Amino acid sequence: MKRFILAGLVFLASASMAAAQEVVIQPEQETVIRDYVTTQQVAPSEVPADVTIEVGTTLPDTVELHPLEAPELDVQYRYVVVEDRTVLVDPDTREIVYIIE
Repeated sequence: MKRFILAGLVFLASASMAAAQEVVIQPEQETVIRDYVTTQQVAPSEVPADVTIEVGTTLPDTVELHPLEAPELDVQYRYVVVEDRTVLVDPDTREIVYIIE
């Protein structure tokens, strides 16, 4: 029984750590992303008033995500432009992982 409880605690701790991991975008990657988004000329998106644009927020299905197809990046995120900010989003969870001001 103690092993089961201990295993559960270890699982919960590792899940919390994984959820708290921060996405790191290197300055060179950020430059490539800025250039890519600029060339795509995507119109800024409107988000519902109750949605705060910050890392960790989940975007609703009503917000259209755009593919980030820059092979030199080696990242699997989608993006949306909100108020002159490029917002990187995990396509599986729709969670905001990084914001380029």
